[in-house]
Amino acid sequence: MKTSGGSDAAKRRAGESAAEAVTDGDVVGLGTGSTAAHAIRRLGERADAGLDVRGVPTSFASRELAAEAGIPLLDLPDAVGPEGPGIDVAIDGADQVATGAAGDDPLSGGALIKGGGAAHAREKLVDAAADRFLVVADPSKESPRLDRSVPVEVLSAGRTAVAAAVRDAGGEPTLRRAERKDGPVVTDNGNLVTDCAFGEIADPAALSATLSAVPGVVEHGLFVGLADEVHVGTESGVRVDEV
Repeated sequence: MKTSGGSDAAKRRAGESAAEAVTDGDVVGLGTGSTAAHAIRRLGERADAGLDVRGVPTSFASRELAAEAGIPLLDLPDAVGPEGPGIDVAIDGADQVATGAAGDDPLSGGALIKGGGAAHAREKLVDAAADRFLVVADPSKESPRLDRSVPVEVLSAGRTAVAAAVRDAGGEPTLRRAERKDGPVVTDNGNLVTDCAFGEIADPAALSATLSAVPGVVEHGLFVGLADEVHVGTESGVRVDEV
């Protein structure tokens, strides 16, 4: 589920900082969520001023916002296919960012939990395909270790089997319910989302591999070894951390 916390000003600074890293001619992965939305709006302003940029949206919401902002769009298959230009940079938010703790696996620093907006399957496709992946966040999203529930997109027919596998792995699955209608959340891909609580995750890479191996799992919200930079907006500026 979506996270709260962090001022809109901090989110805007983070999003706009990442948008300024885009150069003329880039193809840009456009993330989903309130912080990524600031990056999309800023890219629209830069495109209006003459920047040659094309966007690859990660969700219906990011596609609609990019179209409103005047950013020319490519579908993912057209961007990364044999004749495609590729994706130069992806800009996306996170529900939680691991800063790393003493004794952690080196990959733990910069590991993310995403999927509060139930778009993590398409986000991971785009973010993994990009030459560079810039994470945009405010300080409320940072933590020494990941400990939020991990969103897992599941096939409807596999929901019970996936829940059992999550329990075997030490987690507690909860089907995500829609807020403004009866029934569960349904993703842009037509699947369900189960939020899986594991407590503090000392080894995100190991848990990522475990979840990926479960039949019926379409994609999970652990992003490990993908981020290149984290742009953290504060009340007074932006901190950019290389991962």
